Amino acid sequence: MEIRETPVAEAGMLIRRRVADVFEAIVDPAITTKFWFTHGNDRLDSGKEVRWEWRMYGVSTPVTVSEFVKNEKIVMQWSDPPTTVVWTFTEMPGGTTFVEVRNFGFAGSADEQVKQAIGSTDGFALVLAGAKAWLEQGLTLGLIGDRHPKGVPTG
Repeated sequence: MEIRETPVAEAGMLIRRRVADVFEAIVDPAITTKFWFTHGNDRLDSGKEVRWEWRMYGVSTPVTVSEFVKNEKIVMQWSDPPTTVVWTFTEMPGGTTFVEVRNFGFAGSADEQVKQAIGSTDGFALVLAGAKAWLEQGLTLGLIGDRHPKGVPTG
């Protein structure tokens, strides 16, 4: 099988909160830790590098923000080797927000890139579901910690 297009991870979710609230939930680690990583050393902002940790897995990653448009878009690079993540926030009727995440620039063979894109799609779908539960209902579902109860797979 031949890959004709570079693999891209994509996930999206309607969240029934104002765009400013949803944007802030991704930017502010005090909120983001309710549904995604366990520790972030600083807020996201243009040109800033921060570190996110998932202490239950013993992993962390640097995150560098290359574009930051308040309440609209965040472009960041993360992981090793780095990939690009684009967050888009679209205001919808009734004070709701549609969040889209695209992750691309995976390294390795075609098979490895496809595997990474599938894993990233899975992960971002859980992040958005967790964000929805937290922002709409105040529920911490523990989706990220429960995804790999035996630890992050290495292969």
